[in-house]
Amino acid sequence: MVCALGCGDRLVGRSHECDHPAWVRRLPAVTAPKFATDGQSYDIDQRVRAIVEQGVSVYAVDAPALAALEPDLILTQTQCEVCAVSARDLEQAACALMPSRPRIVALEPNALADLWHDFERVAAALGVEARGAATIAALRERMNLIAAHAEALRHRPRVACIEWIDPLMAAGNWTPELIALAGGMDVLGTPGAHAPRLTWEVLAATDPQVILVTPCGFDLDRIRIEMEPLEMHPVWNALRAVRTGEVYLGDGNAFFNRPGPRVVETLEIVAEILHPDAFTFGHEGTGWERHAPLRARTR
Repeated sequence: MVCALGCGDRLVGRSHECDHPAWVRRLPAVTAPKFATDGQSYDIDQRVRAIVEQGVSVYAVDAPALAALEPDLILTQTQCEVCAVSARDLEQAACALMPSRPRIVALEPNALADLWHDFERVAAALGVEARGAATIAALRERMNLIAAHAEALRHRPRVACIEWIDPLMAAGNWTPELIALAGGMDVLGTPGAHAPRLTWEVLAATDPQVILVTPCGFDLDRIRIEMEPLEMHPVWNALRAVRTGEVYLGDGNAFFNRPGPRVVETLEIVAEILHPDAFTFGHEGTGWERHAPLRARTR
């Protein structure tokens, strides 16, 4: 958001997750996860749950490093304490005692409307309100053009978006809105609500025509590896989308799980997947790909 608003030169530090634009990786990271991020989705889920059950944060803030940067403004979030550093984490890192007395702006993007409001708040905190309004207008116009084109299409496929593999979870928050704008019908998620736990029985009962697999924080390479538990489940091959080859992998780390300016590219990706004859934005192979079943890859 900061870079989209033309204020990237003001950045002095970042979280361990901040990696776009690529040059921001040169900035010092002042946070880190308290759990190992390797292994399969089940392993990661178990590690995170073990920490959460203790009533502590799953992330560590390097308070001395943060203080040394002397920030005037810190951007964080309260949308999900499992996904990123929260305001509580920063408060516990004694931000109030830092010499620079930084202002903390905590974002909470549960739906698309919240995303635009957060953009306005960031722009205001940076003192670039007019630039913020123009940036938001440009992003929304791109999305409106896609939505108008999609609305004219007759076919609206039933879509299931899976945001975590083991345990199974459906995508929520802004994802159902993106699916609707792209000309689809989300059969699992609720706009503005967190990703719900999902049973295989419910997934089968929804009978999706298209399945999107976009695990939180995973890129395409990681998702390919993670697909094996899905393919090994006895219900998987009975799903209509699997039988017809309508299963797609979406880069959750770069697009689907990030409520920032790239939400527009995420909408483009969904539109390309659902209506390939109507939309071509060039994201195939980088932002998404059609899933190649394990049995086909091992022949």
